[in-house]
Amino acid sequence: MPDTPFAPVILGNEPGSFPHSVLAERHPAIIRQVRDAFPYGPGQHQALDELLESCTEGTVEPLPAHAPDRDLWDAWGLTAHAGRSWYDVPWLWSESWFYRRLLDAVGFFGPGAWRGIDPFRPFKHTELDAPETDAELAALDDLPGLPEEERARALLHGSLWGNRADLGFRLSAEGAEDRDPARALVADESDTLWSLLPPTGAGTLVLVADNAGRELVPDLLLLAHLLAEGRAARAVLHVKPYPYYVSDATTADVVDALRRLRAASGAAAAYGRVLWSALADGRLTVRAHPFSCAPLPYADLPDDLRAEFAEATLTVFKGDLNYRRLVGDRLWPPTTPFAEATGYFPGPVAALRTLKSDVVTGLSATTEAALVAAEGRRWRTSGTHALIQVARPVT
Repeated sequence: MPDTPFAPVILGNEPGSFPHSVLAERHPAIIRQVRDAFPYGPGQHQALDELLESCTEGTVEPLPAHAPDRDLWDAWGLTAHAGRSWYDVPWLWSESWFYRRLLDAVGFFGPGAWRGIDPFRPFKHTELDAPETDAELAALDDLPGLPEEERARALLHGSLWGNRADLGFRLSAEGAEDRDPARALVADESDTLWSLLPPTGAGTLVLVADNAGRELVPDLLLLAHLLAEGRAARAVLHVKPYPYYVSDATTADVVDALRRLRAASGAAAAYGRVLWSALADGRLTVRAHPFSCAPLPYADLPDDLRAEFAEATLTVFKGDLNYRRLVGDRLWPPTTPFAEATGYFPGPVAALRTLKSDVVTGLSATTEAALVAAEGRRWRTSGTHALIQVARPVT
């Protein structure tokens, strides 16, 4: 990542800021939700209480010597940040550290009976099994009769908007986007994205997933379409190696989503069969690299991931957290070109992102002005705006 003094790294130490509210309010609420979701024992309750005190009033502490990933976290900055307030280290780092310590508190990495139990699983299942998911899957039955380009666009928008997938499938064809000065889609480079994935494509698409449940399903549907229509010969789906950020997708969540599709009817079930078959014959691969849970920007990619992304026809990063890691979790001027912020990336890269944090690049001055006039700063974090951005390496 280039040296950018005009775009400082985001910290959580400014009272009233969005990052400060996440550290001071959201994290304690997550601890309470996790505590209530499982019949944890006294030891786990005590560990959760200690985490609550540490993350709100304490300092970053080293991992115990027996931690399986201690060397990784030391390399990722733990040695440098130990002893500092959670609010005074980079916000991206502090958030990631919170989820790592939460897993410690509930025994996820321990030798006991709670080893490997996802503390967020009840929330993921509730969303995946919700009636709204049935409605979103039923909307897929309207797609088979459409031309391929329209189906592809609908599924792209479904993936973009995540759990507003039904909105994406039905599109916004009435022209409202053109009339609204602060439109929902603040940047749209989808034409460039499709030019990298033509109907006769034979390359590899890498998709770095974001959330599980109703947001992962549209991602899988998009992959199914691209494989079935020949826009990609092979796809690689990157997920998290362990539970992260409450709803981030793991391999178990992929399996749950596939079962949900296969248990449905109509077009949803057909997409499920495509994906199941693609996994069986190797056209679709699931990856869970340790760096997917790193508290660092993608500019610090390890060599093996850098090589993998370099070989891909296109790498698509889904969601807000991946966007923050892709461009760097900095207070960029919104008109900073997306290609400039991602200039380090070794291959063609795209972002499908709903805006839920302060970081944003690649907007026109006109768009930024309209958003600020209509909503102040809220447009950056409300989740009501989204973007599709693409960059290619300079050759």
